[in-house]
Amino acid sequence: MTRVFTSPAEVRAALGEELGPTGWLVVDQARIDAFADATGDHQWIHTDPVRAAAGPHGSTIAHGYLTLSLLPLFGRELFRLDFGSARLNYGLGKVRFPAPVPSGARIRSTAAFTDVTEGPAGHTVTTRYVVELDGGGKPACVAETLVVVTG
Repeated sequence: MTRVFTSPAEVRAALGEELGPTGWLVVDQARIDAFADATGDHQWIHTDPVRAAAGPHGSTIAHGYLTLSLLPLFGRELFRLDFGSARLNYGLGKVRFPAPVPSGARIRSTAAFTDVTEGPAGHTVTTRYVVELDGGGKPACVAETLVVVTG
């Protein structure tokens, strides 16, 4: 269920609280290929199932940046910021990809707000996402996002 925050104070009150997890999302070869087409990254480990079968992971794997690009999708399922006028991607803090996401694997995410600061453009909300790989011992991605909520 999506949690709604109506003010920066409500986000501050939830600092460190785990939101989620989301539902599972299958990362299939069609999604991996579409990402490769969109970015021009057609490295064989992502797009050549025959060659990748003999590679280090036994199958193709999702691009790390594909996994990272799914954070807004996961975020929409976890929370909504109902204050300010716009949300602007300000950037990323630390990002790591501890485990590969094999084609056909399921992933889901949790999130936790770690900081809220006020600046001239609005409030910057820092959120830490942990993307879990179904059956995996390590997360597929751990990333810190920074979003400015204007107005």
